This record gives sequence, structure tokens and C-alpha cells, in this order.
Amino acid sequence: MDVEAVRRARRENPGTRERDLARQIGVSEAELVAADVGEGAVRLVCDVPAVLNGLAEVGEVMALTRNESVVHEKIGTYGGVQLGKEAGVVIGDEIDLRIFPLRWKHAFAVEKSGEDGQTRRSLQFFDGAGDAVHKVHLRPASNLSSYRALVERLASSDQTAWLPEVTPVQPAPKNEAVSREELTESWSRLTDTHEFYPMLRRLKLSRIDAVAMAENAFTWPLDPGAVPGLIDAAVTEALPIMVFAGSRGCVQIHSGPVRNVKPMGPWLNIMDDTFHMHLRLDHIASLWAVRKPTDAGGVTSVEAYDADGSLIVQFFGIRQRGLDAPRWVEIVEALPRQQAKVA
Repeated sequence: MDVEAVRRARRENPGTRERDLARQIGVSEAELVAADVGEGAVRLVCDVPAVLNGLAEVGEVMALTRNESVVHEKIGTYGGVQLGKEAGVVIGDEIDLRIFPLRWKHAFAVEKSGEDGQTRRSLQFFDGAGDAVHKVHLRPASNLSSYRALVERLASSDQTAWLPEVTPVQPAPKNEAVSREELTESWSRLTDTHEFYPMLRRLKLSRIDAVAMAENAFTWPLDPGAVPGLIDAAVTEALPIMVFAGSRGCVQIHSGPVRNVKPMGPWLNIMDDTFHMHLRLDHIASLWAVRKPTDAGGVTSVEAYDADGSLIVQFFGIRQRGLDAPRWVEIVEALPRQQAKVA
């Protein structure tokens, strides 16, 4: 599909969300946005350190990270940026991110008129498959002059409208060579939660394969419908929790209480002052309780996966002196477990 065809589809479907329209016409979201270069979009150089450090001057914004099944939004400011070649962090009072810079491939500044006539401004970043890895939306309190200066600094010299070449992500083959014994022995030697991903890479295991293989050693399957009960317990007891949701290039984290829960059809929505989450409960194909050992003690999480085995969202209790809050552990252990399937 060429640029003009994409623009025509946009004109003919003015009320359709970008992600839905891209899927409808058979292009990636990055291609959809790129077609608007010169007509509301500016192509940027995808310089991740410059973007994240420059955002500190923009002030209050809304950070958005999503995957196919959950949208995670945090209102706050960018700060505490520490980036390496392959990974980094943004750690502020509200906006808390884990960044994988090599997966950020395409960047745009986008201006659109909303239904109320107000101009909506955002920075949008996409991976090599054309899927969004992170977005930053300006708010009324944002520093517009700092935003414009940042866009000017990052603007590409090429502002012609062309569709980026994208490469669909291929699922990794399952590693049949690793035994349960090898996995659980490696798992038992973990001393920090940050050692988990290196362990998976070393063993060449996907996260869902490792979690399923470690059943009854470090994990146990929960009823896929148990998430609302988990959130209700956290709300009722004012128990601070951590909510992790990620794309392939960014993981976004909420830490603190949740208060305002609004179910709507298949969606579980959290609508707090600085944290919004929209979770498709019907996309949860499996739900697991996962326990990792550390030097300070065990860390317990609840992890939701879709039908393809992709991680949707994770829930943790907020640790006290490195340890799980006892009440969090009790709540997780009381969640209904997955019933064994009858052959």
C-alpha cells in the first residue's frame, strides 16, 4: 500500500483509532503515522538518549506503553535517565520505565485536532515491526516551547512521506533441549530478580515456557479469571502494588495503591489520578503465580499471558526491606487455582 492509499483510508475513517485502522487496512501503525509526515507528523531521528533526557524539560506529560491486551498510562515527568547500549531506566516519582534502546527504530512527533477542537501533541516510537514501543502525550501543564525545541532538535533532514520498511516478528522456536531439572536448578540459584532474564537467555527459553516448566517448583497456575479478585483485594485493603506492562522495547511500571476500578465489558479499567490501565480480561489465556528467590527472600508475582504465550501484564506487591509484604503473599496464595483439565 502506498502513501496516498494510506492517507485516503485515514480520510475515510476519521474516527477510527490508529492501531485499529492500521490493522484494518493491513499496514503497521508506524506506516500509518509515517504517511502523515508533512500533514501533521514530523519524522524524527530515533535518538533514544536525546529523547528521554530532553523530555525532562517538557514537564508533566502522559507516558503510554501498551501491547495487544493492555494499555498502561502514567502522568508525571521524565527524570532519572540512565541508559546503556542494550538497556536503561527512567526512574521518576511517577514515570518508571525499563528501556531497550536497540528496539526503538522509528520516531515521529504527531499533531492532531481532537473532537473538542484542541490540538493533541505526542511523540511516538516504533520498533522494527512497526509496532508502538512507547508514546508520550502532552498535557495542559506541559511546557510547549520546550517540546517544540526538542522536536526541532530531533527532526530528520528527510521530511518526505515514505512508509518505513518493517519486519514482522517471528516467534522463537521452543527449546526442547533444556530439562526441567536444569531449569529449576538454575532458578534456585537466583539471588536477584534482575537475573531472571539473563537466565532465560542462557537457557534459550521463552518466559512462558520457563514458567510452565517450573510448575509446582517455583510457579503454579491460577484461574485466568482471577485478576479482578486480585485487584479488588488490593483496593479493599489499600495495599500498594506494582503493575508492569510492556511492549518489545519498553516496560512501564506503576508503584502504589490503586483506587478507582471501572469494569466495562471485557475491559478492566483503573482510572486513578496519575495511573490509568485498560486490560482486556478476555485475552488472558493463562495466569500464573511466580516466585523467584533473592538474597533477601522470595519475590512473588502474578503474570498474565495471551493465547500466543506473550506476557500481557505482571502484578507484584511493594517489597518491604527487600521482602514481599506478607499480606500480598497471602492474597496471591489464596487466589483460585487453575482446575485440571478433564481428558
